[in-house]
Amino acid sequence: MCSSDLITLNLAAAASMVRAMNSTTNTILTRLSAELIEQYEAEGFWGGDTIYSLARWHAKRTPDAFAVRDCVRRISYQALIESADALAADLAARGLKPGQRVAVWLPSRIEAVVTLLACSRNGYICAPSLHRDHTVGEVAELLKRQRSAAFVVQSGYGADTDKRDLDAALKDVLSLRQVYRLGAMNGQETGAFAGVPQKSAEDVPQKTDPNQIVYLAFTSGTTGQPKGVMHSDNTLLANAKQLAKDWHIDSRSVIYTLSPLSHNLGFGAQVMALAVGGELVLHDLPRGASLADRIVETNTSFLVGVPVHAIDLLAEMKKRGLKGLGRLNGFRISGAAAPADVVAGLIEQGIVPQSGYGMTETCSHQYTLPNDDPKLIVETSGRACPGYEIRIFKSDDPDREAPVGEIGQVGGRGASLMLGYFDDQTSTEDSFNRDGWFMTGDLGSLDSNGYLRITGRKKDVIIRGGHNIYPARIEALALKHPAVERAAAVPVADARLGEKVCLAVMLRAGQTLTPDALLAHLDEAGLSKYDMPEFVLILDDIPLTANGKIRKIDIVADIKNGKLAPLPVRFEQKRASA
Repeated sequence: MCSSDLITLNLAAAASMVRAMNSTTNTILTRLSAELIEQYEAEGFWGGDTIYSLARWHAKRTPDAFAVRDCVRRISYQALIESADALAADLAARGLKPGQRVAVWLPSRIEAVVTLLACSRNGYICAPSLHRDHTVGEVAELLKRQRSAAFVVQSGYGADTDKRDLDAALKDVLSLRQVYRLGAMNGQETGAFAGVPQKSAEDVPQKTDPNQIVYLAFTSGTTGQPKGVMHSDNTLLANAKQLAKDWHIDSRSVIYTLSPLSHNLGFGAQVMALAVGGELVLHDLPRGASLADRIVETNTSFLVGVPVHAIDLLAEMKKRGLKGLGRLNGFRISGAAAPADVVAGLIEQGIVPQSGYGMTETCSHQYTLPNDDPKLIVETSGRACPGYEIRIFKSDDPDREAPVGEIGQVGGRGASLMLGYFDDQTSTEDSFNRDGWFMTGDLGSLDSNGYLRITGRKKDVIIRGGHNIYPARIEALALKHPAVERAAAVPVADARLGEKVCLAVMLRAGQTLTPDALLAHLDEAGLSKYDMPEFVLILDDIPLTANGKIRKIDIVADIKNGKLAPLPVRFEQKRASA
């Protein structure tokens, strides 16, 4: 079977094939068994809807209801579907066939949503995970890897388009049939894809199988070669619908994603809004613009973002003396644990924070509930939603389950799990244990009520003289200091011990903190003396990825090449007074 056959294989067909095979020898794209497929359908987690069919149903029911809003436009569900149909018709006219990839390199704008719906309608695979910080060379390489048939791009977008010729790079992407070049938004736009002929899509067959692949997202690649994660309409909708149900998000809701649509968090918010018929607000404010004012202006009821977004929002509200932000009553915070002061600050403002956990491969399956105790929001990532299961396995053996409370590898399975890695059957198979649990690469523990505590990544471990030190714990404790805004624990090479710990911190504006005071804080917060950093960096800035995660790889590289010189420190534990 060739790779193109693998990526277009639908699970309905796979199910009949799996029934005739022993589950231990199943090598068909996914580790899902026929029994699990039938179970998800019987339990209602999977159904017959696609993302497009749901959006179209909302367009017929409430055509004038607003669907998507970016920094310059606001369009209804009817207009959204009309634009998606026009793009679908044009892509079909260009010769695209179901299963082929449509790549998207855009900021947060309406056309990204339209492209997803066109793909869901015609059976194409939307590949939107090309980020602002990607270079022309990186994008061209990803287009070649996924053999993109169409490409939607904004001129001048990306890390080096002012220096590199994108058109020249695209000549090497031999699979491309069509490129849609959009200009930067200037406030004059009215519809989406204004240059696309308004062709009828009535003669273009609609995809009816929600188990076909619709979404291809490449992992960030900050630690190595990106892997392409594949999802179907059903795997995406299973999580989106449940999250909406648990947090009372419906057609009256306005969901504002601070994370870009090129990232899994923002993409998930998009799917959720389209599933329930709510309005999606896209974040692309100019530097210095007020987020608080934008939230009130857009009538936002639910925010989606990462801790730095919450920190910045609370800082603005405090500076301006604001109390509450209109309808805003919920805030999903993912990517890292929210500091206790942030959680308390949001609650004080009448905004219920949601601590969550997920990844591109699994969607946003883990989260706290609106009535959860604030302590659970700070200390855990919540419970797995209906349709998904979490278990902890031994750190040194993914096939042995760990007892309650023990730190180990986080494994999961369920209706929102990916279908596999694009063109990488080996990685697909290797990511599961022998019983079919997906190994996330994260370390954590479950309490008796099923609440998950993430302690670090299996591969994000600093090994000092054979002693495992987990950076996530050090970072979480450092962030409890009121002067610390960002923290990253990274390894420093040591000839004798292999690695030592360096703690890099970025302080809040106007704050000061000495290395000795930082170590004393860590000790008081409960960090073992054996885990204490032996180097400290106090930086003016700690770099973030486009989705708000710290770029540790940059810090490590700058230490290695001498651009950063960590300060050696020695923790002296205070003796208790007699």
